[in-house]
Parts: sequence; structure tokens; C-alpha cells
Amino acid sequence: MLFQKLLVWRDSQARSGPENMAIDEWLMTQLEEMPILRQYQWSGDWVSLGYFQSLRAAKIIFGSTSKYVRRWTGGGVVDHRDDATYSLMIPRSEQLASMGGSESYRQIHAALARCLLARGHSCELVSRDSASNSMACFEKPVEWDLLCQGEKIAGAGQRRTRRGILHQGSVAVKSPDLTELAGFLAQEVIDWTPEIEGKLNPRYESDAWTDRVL
Repeated sequence: MLFQKLLVWRDSQARSGPENMAIDEWLMTQLEEMPILRQYQWSGDWVSLGYFQSLRAAKIIFGSTSKYVRRWTGGGVVDHRDDATYSLMIPRSEQLASMGGSESYRQIHAALARCLLARGHSCELVSRDSASNSMACFEKPVEWDLLCQGEKIAGAGQRRTRRGILHQGSVAVKSPDLTELAGFLAQEVIDWTPEIEGKLNPRYESDAWTDRVL
């Protein structure tokens, strides 16, 4: 197990892209000694951009009618119209946060692979980056992503702060069920629903943020 205890918020309210991203950032400010897992949904046809990805190039792939939001984390461009999403907030006090980005990514995805296997989806960890130059997340497997029958089914982006690691993950499996994921991450799972206090960061709604890389 990666953690001894884990707070789990199964967010049942489908939210807009900006609200989802702002909540993940807000949860990072709430980190104390216990990691947090949030599982959530999207309201509308949202595509998220990695911190360094081009909005113009993303629109060529996913069209101009989709709604776009830029993540705080890295990684590729993710279509959230048919995926399951989760975020892990890992405090610096956890051993996983002291590891390099590659190793923390590997361990989280290894736990995710065990969860998917329990749901009937046999998958494997990618050992090296693919040669593809696509910016679309699920068209470019990178080291420690998950493949199922040769197709990428899980990827993620990370960001490290003084508080710890934010890991935002996406799973593209038809009707994925990740309700049991927490049990593959921690020995003790504590259901939790936070009361969001204060104003969420409005930048995720701003054109200046979304258009920062055209």
C-alpha cells in the first residue's frame, strides 16, 4: 500500500472544467498529514490542457465547439467526455512525495492497474515513452502509463509544490468503475466531504490563463 490512511472524496456533483481545476488547487492548500483522493465528474464537453500545451493545436484535434480549461499540472491534452477522473493530493510528509516524479508516477499507476484488473481490465505499465509526437494524451503513451491490448487507457499529470504533489489522472475505459481505487492505495480509507471555504481561484475561468500558450 502507498499510504496508511487516505481521505476520500467521491464528489458526486458534475462540475465545469474551471471549477474542477480550482477545487483541486484548493485541496492542495488543505493538505496536512493525510493524503486526499478526489474522484469527480465533468458537466459539459470539456477538454483539459496540460500546463504547457497549445490551445490552438488542441482545437485542431478536438474542435472549436469543445470547452477548454488549462490544468495546473503537466501532461497532454485530455478529452473528458468519456473518461473517469481522479486527483491525488500527497503531502510532503509521505514517502511517495520524497520520490522522483517517475517513481511516484509508477507506483500510483501500479496501484491503479491492480484496481482495474479487479474490475476485469488487464493492463500493463509502459516501460518507455512512445515515438508519437501527438499532444493528445491518449495517443501518446509515456513511461509508466497504462496500456490495455496495446491501447493507452490511463495517463496523468503532476505538479510539485511546497506542500506536496498534485497528481491528476484520467482513465479512458468504457464504464470505468474506480470506486474501489482507494482500497488499492491505502490500508485505511476515510470517506470525507470537505466544506469549501473562501473563494476558489478564478484564473481557470480566465482567457489569459487558458490562452497562455496559443
